[in-house]
Amino acid sequence: MKQLLATLLLLFTFGASAQEFNKEIKTENGLQFLVGQINLEGLRSQPYSNWFQDRYENYLPDETMVALFKEKLAGYNIKLFLGTWCGDSKRESPKFIKILEAADFPMEQLEIIALDYRKEHYKTSPTGEEKGLNIIKVPTIIFFKDGKEINRIVESPLETLEEDIAQIVFQKDYVPNYAY
Repeated sequence: MKQLLATLLLLFTFGASAQEFNKEIKTENGLQFLVGQINLEGLRSQPYSNWFQDRYENYLPDETMVALFKEKLAGYNIKLFLGTWCGDSKRESPKFIKILEAADFPMEQLEIIALDYRKEHYKTSPTGEEKGLNIIKVPTIIFFKDGKEINRIVESPLETLEEDIAQIVFQKDYVPNYAY
């Protein structure tokens, strides 16, 4: 009996702490968006696939640049903060995902967090992944090495996503838009 109770307690604890992915909000005026941790399945679901899939499929990464940073990029963890309601996120996020896949980036090292659009929760997530990270614009792509932020791309690249990624992973002088 003790073993059964211990097992049930463990399962409950695990279930309670498991992250819910692709949580969707629907507002009274019909706006629909994702919040919190999301994955590619969420971006490829309706209605988000309407903007994600075409932009993803039609983007051709710069293979020369990808080959240049591919090996170094694998040593990073990345947090992508976006808004499924945001035009800049809709433009840059599919391209960024396509670049990561072209670089054979270990996707378990990518965390995608969708931020809220509602006035009372603007640019926050239900579980607070953005806290302390100074997210002022989306998308914000933060590159971490050994748990420390190395740099970020904010809202749009300075040159191209591939060139900006190369600057960051080779730790060159790179100052993102809206530098803080």
